Amino acid sequence: QVQLVESGGGLVQPGGSLRLSCAASRITFSIYRMGWYRQAPGKQRELVATITSGGTTNYADSVKGRFTISRDNTKNTVALQMNSLKFEDTAVYYCNADATWRGGLGYWGQGTQVTVSS
Repeated sequence: QVQLVESGGGLVQPGGSLRLSCAASRITFSIYRMGWYRQAPGKQRELVATITSGGTTNYADSVKGRFTISRDNTKNTVALQMNSLKFEDTAVYYCNADATWRGGLGYWGQGTQVTVSS
């Protein structure tokens, strides 16, 4: 059974930083496009950032210049470094592994809460 386990969420003040990590197991990690999505209360889940197996990244406009996604194909992990956090970054953050682009499946983690509050 595929597992994506997120960690690193928590409470942080505006302007602060957090680093999220996602550990994947039971998948051929290197072929998956990995991503982070978030869902705030009362809103739809939205893309935050993705990274292909080759390292090509894509970011939502709202996080460009503040967040950085990275992956380690040797450790089956993907990370999201979040700097200059804002109130509006408060959400549950989900790790995603996507192989649908090549006819495969996609998987989600259970989510980790990030709260930006003073």
